[in-house]
Amino acid sequence: QVQLVESGGGLVQPGGSLRLSCTASESLNDIYAMSWYRRAPGKHRVLVAVVTSGGSGTTTYEDSVKGRFTISGDNAQKTVYLQMNRLKPEDTGVYYCHMRTDDDDYWGQGTQVTVSS
Repeated sequence: QVQLVESGGGLVQPGGSLRLSCTASESLNDIYAMSWYRRAPGKHRVLVAVVTSGGSGTTTYEDSVKGRFTISGDNAQKTVYLQMNRLKPEDTGVYYCHMRTDDDDYWGQGTQVTVSS
């Protein structure tokens, strides 16, 4: 079955940048939306960013990341990215990618992002 593999997480100081990537094991034909979620220790999962139409449509962001994060997808409908700039300690958590098609949906394994001095 289709798997999503994430990369790009790590430890960064406040004000720094990271670029997360999430790549499907095969191209998907009709992606409705690509998303990134964050789960911080002791907190529920929150939706961070969404892009529709296989990565080229409407984007939506959590209020706390507006103006700092950018979500995008490639033309092959295989990879979704999250560019994170001016990172803050409250951005810390495990980030999960998600892709939804008309027939199914898929989750990445998660990648750790830690923002600390």
